[in-house]
Amino acid sequence: MEIFYSIQGEGYYAGTPAIFIRLGGCDVGCVWCDVKESWNEADHPFFTVDEIIDQIKEYPCRMIVITGGEPLMYDMKELTTVLKGHNYQLNIETSGAYPVTGVWDWVCFSPKKFKTPDTSIYAHASELKAIVFNQSDFEFAEQHRSLVPKQCKLYLQPEWSKAEKMTPQIIDYAKAHPEWNISLQTHKYLNIP
Repeated sequence: MEIFYSIQGEGYYAGTPAIFIRLGGCDVGCVWCDVKESWNEADHPFFTVDEIIDQIKEYPCRMIVITGGEPLMYDMKELTTVLKGHNYQLNIETSGAYPVTGVWDWVCFSPKKFKTPDTSIYAHASELKAIVFNQSDFEFAEQHRSLVPKQCKLYLQPEWSKAEKMTPQIIDYAKAHPEWNISLQTHKYLNIP
């Protein structure tokens, strides 16, 4: 869908400069999705791996975030192998709805109620980011927490349109369950694309 250079706004790497490769195509259907224009892959140009390399080589940073849409709809082996060969750090943001393919340095797993995660995601999760839209999302987050590795970083993040209502509840929950951290969409607060 697009390639751009910006600042990672969420989770463990919040505040870190990163090259974003956003893939078109998603069938998860999150009602709050802020890039619904990514859902139909046919709406977006196709780039070869070489064309992607040509587009990103001008950027001074070595961290890439592959996001979507839902990037694991595709076999990521070829793209990630080539990017690793160019010495990039590779992070992915995924709902985990499809089997994990590719070579990753960091896997941000953000499960959604709209499509059950593939069981392969749990062992790969570096970060579990649960979006809190309503009260039942705390229990949903805990269900997935029980399946990720012990060293996985845990984040609760308010859904943007519900942030005013849910952030105080997230703060209380994190204080009562200190294994959880709070993630905010800092790029939206700072008006960073």
